[in-house]
Amino acid sequence: MPYELFIGARTYSSWSLRGWLMFEPFDLPVKTRMVDLYGGNMAQQLAENDLAPARLLPVMRTPEGHVLGETLAMAEHLAEAHPDAGLWPAAPAAHTAARWLVAEMHAGFTALRGACPMQLLGQYEGFEVSDAVAADLARLDQLFAHAETQRSTEGPWIFGDWTLADAFYAPVALRIAGYGLPVSDRLAAYTAAMLAQPSLRRWRALALTEVFERDPYPSDLPRGAWPGPAPLPARAVEAGTPVNATCPFSGRAITDLAEIDGRILGFCNPTCRDKAVNDALAWPEVAALLG
Repeated sequence: MPYELFIGARTYSSWSLRGWLMFEPFDLPVKTRMVDLYGGNMAQQLAENDLAPARLLPVMRTPEGHVLGETLAMAEHLAEAHPDAGLWPAAPAAHTAARWLVAEMHAGFTALRGACPMQLLGQYEGFEVSDAVAADLARLDQLFAHAETQRSTEGPWIFGDWTLADAFYAPVALRIAGYGLPVSDRLAAYTAAMLAQPSLRRWRALALTEVFERDPYPSDLPRGAWPGPAPLPARAVEAGTPVNATCPFSGRAITDLAEIDGRILGFCNPTCRDKAVNDALAWPEVAALLG
């Protein structure tokens, strides 16, 4: 039995993203379920799914049926339940530092969060950085520099290999990207690595399929292109002969078509089609068809 993870809008919910990144990069089995974050009935939906006393997202249900909220508690539970999955760094110094960084992110950086709500639609142009936001960015660089002195493996992530620390700091990288924030070379490299991370690209490809009646965090700033890897040219089409016989995601019959990098691919529903159109190379199943 997989875990169940109840999340909000992928486009805007940084806490939901943290929860999801505790599963997919570690190959932990999870079934994702959506809750309407902005419709005014979140409490009712949580109650209908027997998630009491949860009041915020994300919420996790374990294979044994236990309900757990708060991403910090979820992280500790998963690390205990899956000791061989590498959720925390193995080296004692790095493990200690990672828990520190995760706890500080869980409770801090309020200026950055308040001024730069996570959004995955594009990069705002002309954002003015306040002294408080600049102080948060400086603190981030200080923590990342400390992590470099504690890690025992090399790699693009905070402690070399991907750990829970990266699940918690991923939304920070997306804020840096989404607002074009001026950061150190260290944080810029981390942001670039995060934008290219396969799980993160899949999350954003799904986020772009979401439709909202209004922007929950409106801004008067113009929004340019997303600074991550450029997707292949792609669009939904009404007709054509697909190169595949069944949907690459579900194996079901084809009902919807897309032209991706000059080839016609078939999918079992509009969501499967659109997430592939949004970033085809984020999905191994689609990349395999493209050759």
